[in-house]
Amino acid sequence: MQLTGADILLECLLEQGVDTIFGFPGGAVLNIYDSLYKYRDRIRHYLTSHEQGAAHAADGYARVTGKVGVCLATSGPGATNLVTGIATAYMDSVPVVAITGNVPLNLLGKDSFQEVDITGITMPITKHNFIVKDVNDLADIVRRAFYIAQEGRPGPVLIDIPKDITAQKAEYTPAPKREIPRRTEYISEKALAHAIDLIRSSSKPLIYAGGGVIASDAAQELLEFAEKINAPVTLSLMGMGGFPATHPNYTGMIGMHGTKTSNMAATQCDLLIAIGARFSDRVVSKVERFAPHARILHIDIDEAEVNKNVRTSRFIIGDVREVLRELNKRLERVERREWMDYIQDMKTKYPLSGSNGKDMLTPQYILEKIYELTGGDAIVATEVGQHQIWTAQYYKFTRPRTFVSSGGLGTMGFGLGASIGAQVGAPGKRVFNIAGDGSFRMNMNELATAVEYNLPIIEVIMNNHALGMVRQWQNLFYDSRYSQTTLDRCTDFVKLAEAFGAVGYNLTRKEDVEETIRKAMAQNRPVVINCEIDRDLKVYPMVPPGAPIDEVIMDMGD
Repeated sequence: MQLTGADILLECLLEQGVDTIFGFPGGAVLNIYDSLYKYRDRIRHYLTSHEQGAAHAADGYARVTGKVGVCLATSGPGATNLVTGIATAYMDSVPVVAITGNVPLNLLGKDSFQEVDITGITMPITKHNFIVKDVNDLADIVRRAFYIAQEGRPGPVLIDIPKDITAQKAEYTPAPKREIPRRTEYISEKALAHAIDLIRSSSKPLIYAGGGVIASDAAQELLEFAEKINAPVTLSLMGMGGFPATHPNYTGMIGMHGTKTSNMAATQCDLLIAIGARFSDRVVSKVERFAPHARILHIDIDEAEVNKNVRTSRFIIGDVREVLRELNKRLERVERREWMDYIQDMKTKYPLSGSNGKDMLTPQYILEKIYELTGGDAIVATEVGQHQIWTAQYYKFTRPRTFVSSGGLGTMGFGLGASIGAQVGAPGKRVFNIAGDGSFRMNMNELATAVEYNLPIIEVIMNNHALGMVRQWQNLFYDSRYSQTTLDRCTDFVKLAEAFGAVGYNLTRKEDVEETIRKAMAQNRPVVINCEIDRDLKVYPMVPPGAPIDEVIMDMGD
């Protein structure tokens, strides 16, 4: 049948199982938005306040659901406003398809009004991108984009569609959604045998797991693997929820703000099993002193990550879930009692400090209360900064796809848009966004979106009137020269929330935390809780930049 390019686009989105788009209209995508009006009963469009919010919402939706998130923007500034969100998804391997409009074909390359080369701009931050120059190619390009976004290591794909392509007609033939195969071609018996030999000969193994465990839906297989070989498990920031934080084998996060137990275990182990993790600088720090006594077994879907940052002894390239299933079939249970007793002793000796029983209001206490009052059953998004690390440390994530945070790019302003996508993707779940006052200011306009669609997100602002993490570095490494990190501004976040149509609460006392959280959870609309915390609170443990990860600062006295 003959359809316009805009209608072909929407039919192809339906083929891919898309029922949700986050976007913002403009001239170059008017034909698409006109078609969206016709398709409004089958595809719901969420109008964000800013295109960056749309990209982050698509990202949060994808992280929580495991499906592809879709965002839509017009040409020029609309397209460039997606860039930070696309880069965020790229760094964290999140499947997103970004659709942009562009000027008509005959105006391309002529510095036309609202024209940018968005495919050129996004080439380094997408798995692939397309510009559609023939309406007859549109359906195939959309189908390929969704396949590429999900196949292998997930990531964002961009489709740029000139306006005249969306108006022209072409023959549309429906096609079934293409199956996404799990990558198994390199999982050989030889590679598995080498891995098993390393595991069996190890007396002090450590499992270091990352976001690849969540991307491949391998949390159950990881749990079985850890219990079979009886090894401690540490997670990267992106791995949160991939292994239950309540499990006795869990040692906490690893790296710059990892627990002393995790960092010492990495330093003392004789085998480090990296699963779906990329040995980022925030984990490894001083490369030549990282896991100095260990052979390294690396399991990852992306061969480009192997031997990129840290040299490995053996590796297996393939889908993490499939690799772990094959290993679990071949492994028997072992005890390793001496090593695990040592790990448990370390956990007892070097616990996270928590709220320390102080009378003051602390982020640790607030997060522990959120965990308690939600039964650990919430989805928790974060912005980027001290509050992000406190969340990873003190909220016990026990299930995958419940922690939504920008790890690789470290994008301030990510969390509110992402929490919108998370709430849309998981409407039956309670969604919290943990923010700092600096991050909240960046994209607080998305409160209008949450209110418009009555999304009961609870925004928790750890308000220390500072850019907390940068200030912490200035205190520790720049002789307390607080250059441009103090935020003594007059903004009243409660009144701001009310102006947007949300509910606002001020929280200044520890004894009011439980009641305030309960009141927020009883609301069926967006809530902002402004938590007034001390400006000089710091994130510990901390490894100074460039130092070995076993040189851990536990508090100000170290």
